[in-house]
Amino acid sequence: MLTISGDEVCAPLAEKVLLELYEIIRHGHPIYPGDVVSAIRILSGNNSIKLKDIFLDTIYISAKRRLITPKSLAQKLYIDAMRKYDIVFSIGPAGTGKTYLAMAMGVASLTKKEVNRIILTRPAVEAGERLGFLPGNLLEKVNPYLRPLYDALHDMMDFETASRLIEKGVIEVAPLAFMRGRTLNNSFVILDEAQNTTSEQMKMFLTRLGFSSKAVITGDITQIDLPPGKVSGLIEAREILSGIEGIYFSYFTEVDVVRHPLVQDIIRAYEKQGQRKNSLPKE
Repeated sequence: MLTISGDEVCAPLAEKVLLELYEIIRHGHPIYPGDVVSAIRILSGNNSIKLKDIFLDTIYISAKRRLITPKSLAQKLYIDAMRKYDIVFSIGPAGTGKTYLAMAMGVASLTKKEVNRIILTRPAVEAGERLGFLPGNLLEKVNPYLRPLYDALHDMMDFETASRLIEKGVIEVAPLAFMRGRTLNNSFVILDEAQNTTSEQMKMFLTRLGFSSKAVITGDITQIDLPPGKVSGLIEAREILSGIEGIYFSYFTEVDVVRHPLVQDIIRAYEKQGQRKNSLPKE
């Protein structure tokens, strides 16, 4: 018998967390330390949520034999949206699982033969470096910008399998500029770091989508690296495409961050600083 004591807020919350996690364990699902943190965060926000509806929604088992599941209500809604809609925009801060979950859904779709290939792309924004001054040919210059996509991919499948599929063209990792003029049929397409697309690039990308394909567009509109005066294609798309049937916009906040706990505090601190700057009178 377990006895829980505490104030009138924390004690019922602890009881709810323990009962919900025990129910998940009864279904044979492992619980990791991070899951406990996620459970507390979810139930603190909404005590009526059933954790099993979130944690037991397995997307794909990674190369490390670890289950990939949503860790917040927003992630669950995002996954459901990717299943239902052909075009999904995912907007929110770093560390909320936008790209990782999209990658998992893409690999799962490929494994189930729902699509014939996965295409991973992102704009090669210079972010403080000039491509012309970097050594190597064009592919060698842009490869560092694509590295996060490779990292997520290799977490889903072993290196040999991923390399073989890339060599066969079943999985393609390429800068956004390489999408121009193509029609992407039977594909699961992921555009990462979409806040750094221009208006023209976003339109170009969205009009590449062919038959039996899905597109997931992820980005953080607080981390735009475009030159001054350039409008973010992601921000513009949100204004233009919201409300169109068949297109879904998924939003995350710092509450959904699944990295180190300090990342939430860092994001929150920067957001407050941004709000203070915006509230200052312009000279």
